[in-house]
Amino acid sequence: MGNSTVKNSRIILGIDPGTIVMGYGVIEVEEQHLKLLSMGVVQLSKYGDSVQKLKIISEKVTGLIHQYKPKECAIEAPFFGKNVQSMLKLGRAQGVAIAAALMQEVEVIEYAPKKIKQSITGNGNAGKEQVAAMLQHLCKFTMQPKFLDASDGLAAAVCHHFQTSGGVKPSAGKVSGWKDFISKNQDRIK
Repeated sequence: MGNSTVKNSRIILGIDPGTIVMGYGVIEVEEQHLKLLSMGVVQLSKYGDSVQKLKIISEKVTGLIHQYKPKECAIEAPFFGKNVQSMLKLGRAQGVAIAAALMQEVEVIEYAPKKIKQSITGNGNAGKEQVAAMLQHLCKFTMQPKFLDASDGLAAAVCHHFQTSGGVKPSAGKVSGWKDFISKNQDRIK
């Protein structure tokens, strides 16, 4: 018999929904090691018609699923703002992304923005730049995304991995800063 190895990996799609820019990230997790497969944005501002934007979101999510074959999709939940119209548009974008994933038999899990930031940086109030910097360490990429929406999509995928695989250590608890967080999470920075 030949030496055939069974690849035990998970592919996770992360989405930061939006009606102007939708960010996404796709990771592969093999034995707790993260590999960035894809990260980017879909520019929706060039489409004036809101229905056309929703169609583009559906097509992009479906295309990513066909290309990378994830079994799980983590999506950032809408935040509660004061502008009702913006929240309605964001909710529609999120709903279309969720429906597209479900139509492809992909499990969808929703995470609050603070939960994602907490999972990645140890601070639920971290800025987008802090999240992106930590993701560069975790996923070993050097290119700064043109739009932070791409790293937000990636953050959703990485958060889902941490939440479902025991990657977030309860002992990390509160941290006093970057150095403290890194010292308590050495296994996340390899």
